[in-house]
Amino acid sequence: MCYDIKTSLETQLKRAEKDQDLQAIADIRERLAPLTDLPLHHASGFSHPEVLIYTDRSSYFPIVATWGLVPHWTKNTEQQKKLWNATLNARGETLFEKPAFKHAAQHQRCIIYVDGFYEHHHQAGKTYPFYIRHKEGQPLALAGVWSEWKNPETRGLLRSFSIVTTTANTLMQHIHNNPKLKVPRMPFILPLESEDAWLKPIMDNVDKEGIQKMIAPSFEGQLTAHPVARLRGKEYQGNVACVSDEVVYPALIAS
Repeated sequence: MCYDIKTSLETQLKRAEKDQDLQAIADIRERLAPLTDLPLHHASGFSHPEVLIYTDRSSYFPIVATWGLVPHWTKNTEQQKKLWNATLNARGETLFEKPAFKHAAQHQRCIIYVDGFYEHHHQAGKTYPFYIRHKEGQPLALAGVWSEWKNPETRGLLRSFSIVTTTANTLMQHIHNNPKLKVPRMPFILPLESEDAWLKPIMDNVDKEGIQKMIAPSFEGQLTAHPVARLRGKEYQGNVACVSDEVVYPALIAS
């Protein structure tokens, strides 16, 4: 699962900076940055924040999209609102099968750059939030799928995305131990060498099989995690910088 993330404009521009087009980066800051919700020290997917995503249309120039994929075939606003809370994540194992995702999986994959993500650990009937990031502080490139939907009622265009998930690596198996789930999960983090391949259009079944095989537990030994303050309820601090700071829970130390 991946319902909570941390990201900033600087992190989201890392891919654009690889192209070394200074004018393009300036354009992104001027035209797109004001349209996003950045910085997001903590954002829940259920609040449907707007961030920058990179697509195959222009792999180094991002677009603004809303978290929670709305398929192109959505009939109206009522159906949209029912769908997008259920499409924050897309299971990698069934990406090419599920009606909400199969068109996007085939034709519209994307990358979302984040500083890290949050997950809840279950222990003795209580939950404890953890913040997970790269050990070296590098951005994480999360694999995603995206869609464009034209609202027939307002005629407005909505671009939206879902984060692809896979089975958990060793660290996430310990953290993401929700008893309601059969198998712990995590977002599919793209290794640097796989980013371009993820965005490359699928031309035949060989390409499709390659994408499917790519989706697997990743970043073994490269992530670190620590507990943080509550991300839900009355104790939640909101979208503030300290929300990702480490917090000591005596119950976790005792275990």
